[in-house]
Amino acid sequence: MNPIRILPELLVSQIAAGEVVERPASVLKELLENSLDSGAGAITVTLEEGGMRRVQVEDDGAGIERDELPLALARHATSKIASLDDLEGVATMGFRGEALASIASVARLAIASRTASSPHGYAIRAEGAWIGEVAPTARERGTTVSVEDLYFNTPARRKFLRTEATEFGHCEEVFRRLALARPEIAFTLRHNGRISLHLKAQPPGDRAAALLGREFLHASLPLEAQAASLRLHGLAGSPAAARARADWQYFFVNGRFVRDRVLAHAAREAYAELLHGARQPAYLLYLEIDPRAVDVNVHPAKTEVRFRDSRSVHQFVMGALRRALAPSAAESPVAYAAVAPAGAPGPALQPALSLAQPAAAYQAFMASAIPPIAAMPAAGQAPPLGYALAQLHGVYILAQNAAGLVLVDMHAAHERIVMEKLRTDLADGSVQRQALLVPAVFRADTLDVATAEDNRGALERLGIEFTVAGPNELAVRTAPVLLASGDLPALVRDVLAELREFGAAQALTARRDALLADMACHAAVRANRQLTLAEMNALLREMEQTERAGSCNHGRPTWYQLTLADLDKLFLRGR
Repeated sequence: MNPIRILPELLVSQIAAGEVVERPASVLKELLENSLDSGAGAITVTLEEGGMRRVQVEDDGAGIERDELPLALARHATSKIASLDDLEGVATMGFRGEALASIASVARLAIASRTASSPHGYAIRAEGAWIGEVAPTARERGTTVSVEDLYFNTPARRKFLRTEATEFGHCEEVFRRLALARPEIAFTLRHNGRISLHLKAQPPGDRAAALLGREFLHASLPLEAQAASLRLHGLAGSPAAARARADWQYFFVNGRFVRDRVLAHAAREAYAELLHGARQPAYLLYLEIDPRAVDVNVHPAKTEVRFRDSRSVHQFVMGALRRALAPSAAESPVAYAAVAPAGAPGPALQPALSLAQPAAAYQAFMASAIPPIAAMPAAGQAPPLGYALAQLHGVYILAQNAAGLVLVDMHAAHERIVMEKLRTDLADGSVQRQALLVPAVFRADTLDVATAEDNRGALERLGIEFTVAGPNELAVRTAPVLLASGDLPALVRDVLAELREFGAAQALTARRDALLADMACHAAVRANRQLTLAEMNALLREMEQTERAGSCNHGRPTWYQLTLADLDKLFLRGR
């Protein structure tokens, strides 16, 4: 057995580099964070060969004093913390004092810096175990750190690097995260002599549009929420902004990009009812919290955090996201922007009317509520989703609003309306019931009959009352008003299956929304049902008053806007 020995300082730094410096993108992240901590207003990144040949970061920050340049390359030397009390309330991006020493141990590193009080700049170089002398250099206030030939002295590590394009992609993502975190700072990215990105200091919305695209900005909902010392703000992507991969999920805690399980789970829960299949939400969110309520010293790359009260943070984030994602069509910024200029008052909405009511009631109601097409007011005066023009193949409603043409999936839209009403009624304990003139009798196996009898109380809470009509028959005698015109046997079978698998307690709590979604699907107006204009307009008005009306219970969109500009492009108008 080998004797215990103290490792050489270079080997210690190289071991530390294995944790901190995974690839060129890791180097870039550490250097950018140092620039942010220096108070820089403009940062320029220069890469060669995806960062494998060179990573350089130049800023106009506070700079480093001449006598402190050698210390900047020493392990565990930092200006950002001085005590355990400081560590427990870290407010800077960096704090461990390991990055530059670790990088210098596996690359050729040079620093040139000048402070405001210095007559000129100073430079220092390091390579492996060797550290050069401080020498004068010409430069403006700020710091330039250049890292060349990463892993030149550890070739085994270099073999793990990927292609130039792959390494540049990782560097570009790091650059994007830091630029999204600090929109008030100007950023420039150069690769192999060409400018890839140039971002001026700009408002957060413009920075999001520059890096994620105008489409993301237009398909997102603004979020602003505060409770005690917690504040959450940013952009929550609507279902229209969802993607196949989880690559546009940006969460920042006190300006630091993190991948945190608590925050990720809160976001998944908030989007659970809105996204279809494996679609992933897109969001750009900033959480501000007392630094002493979050521990950032739990991961070498500082991308994970630990909250002192994770439950409160989870509930706050989930609730804020749900509220932001649940506007009615009338409140949706996408819909509202199409019908009114900024600052204009919203249009007055007609009172809602349920599609479960007879067509005669619709016609009587709508005769006074909606003018005939020939007498329609000017399109600036139209409600957000406009007035119905026609029904297409018994599936879609075509409507005209100020922006152009609105396409509505009538089944998906009505499904959401019914579910939201069921949710409200169930929460209030006031599900409206309707006694059936003719009971809905259907065959049921022995297990279904037993499940129904064992869960009679849960079924009654849902507005369903039944009797056992025979050894293998159930008769539904009372149903929720919203569902009475639907396929009651199929609906009850699905409810019984849910109760049998999960039990009444879970079905009415954790599984409540999934249960209500299935119930609403059975009751929603079916494809190929011909609707009158009055019925179509009633559906549009209800959508405008319903939360989450932009997507159905399974996450599919319920409506789509084709603007006049879109239509002009289709017909090549103006060319």
